[in-house]
Amino acid sequence: MKSTTETARLYNGVEIPYFGLGVYKVEEGTQVEATVSEALRLGYRLIDTAALYQNEEGVGRAVRQSGIPRKEIFITTKVWNNDQGYESTLKAFETSLAKLGLEYIDLYLIHWPVKGKYIETWRALERIYEEGKVRSIGVSNFNIHHLEDVMGQSSLKPAVNQVELHPALAQKELREFCGKNDILVQAWSPLARGRILADPVLTALAEKNKKTPAQVILRWHLQNGIAVIPKSVTPARLKENADIFDFELSTEDMELINSLDVGTRFGADPDNFDF
Repeated sequence: MKSTTETARLYNGVEIPYFGLGVYKVEEGTQVEATVSEALRLGYRLIDTAALYQNEEGVGRAVRQSGIPRKEIFITTKVWNNDQGYESTLKAFETSLAKLGLEYIDLYLIHWPVKGKYIETWRALERIYEEGKVRSIGVSNFNIHHLEDVMGQSSLKPAVNQVELHPALAQKELREFCGKNDILVQAWSPLARGRILADPVLTALAEKNKKTPAQVILRWHLQNGIAVIPKSVTPARLKENADIFDFELSTEDMELINSLDVGTRFGADPDNFDF
């Protein structure tokens, strides 16, 4: 991988950048507009938002004002849990589309697998896709059994599964399942909310490769074929996170990072959440 514009081909032929910006907890208005604008200036071409984040309007403004052709920017948003269900998802999508102020969305995701609702929700996503309002559809925070449930009851499978994934939670079994079924895995919280940056293995590898621990972690994701959406509102950190295309981790480096997997979640468990 040579640049921020490097893409993966989803099973329906749509190209999605491996590297992008997540805007969870980035404030609507000046902050999200400035953050997205700076990211786009630095070469980011994927912006990941959600109805829950309440900043879709700012994301849309920054995209429209960037001067970059719309087709060169990949926009993801998600239906929140309270809006799940067939008709309510169709309505939620139209609300997100209007807030973004865009003609279409590149990827629409089910944010969490709400028990008893995500199959109906998925059917709504299929309809939105078939109507051409979104270029691809997928899921977020789905475990293997959730994916099997969807795939067993629908005509389309998810193109993407966005999950918590980092060296302390490598999700190897889930990644293997998704790989066999041509579902791209995308990591949210790829840096584990900063909680593993001081790990001795990562700091040693950072020194060896003349990079920061965060850059080493993000490079580990990419070399594993995992797409990433690190979040930052700091221009220097946005630049640092994107500066991962001029080095490569060795096989030994990768194995050392793989050894850090202890199954630790810093976010909610998809099989046990109450929101």
